Amino acid sequence: MENENTLRRLKTIEGHLRGVIRMVEEDAYCIDVIRQIQAVEAALNKISSQILENHLNSCVITAIKGDNLKERERVL
Repeated sequence: MENENTLRRLKTIEGHLRGVIRMVEEDAYCIDVIRQIQAVEAALNKISSQILENHLNSCVITAIKGDNLKERERVL
């Protein structure tokens, strides 16, 4: 379920980025392009934070509790 949510958000960002590309192709006002790029960056930062939080709450905890030292080193 978490992957579905992540993919949905990334596809939304992808669409937004296509819009930015279109703006550049159409020679849109530079400040408008920059604002849209900043919006894409903010969306990517948010999804990145969510992925990291999920990693910390699942993969890292599982590795710490487990006996596999190589797996623990890999996720940390």
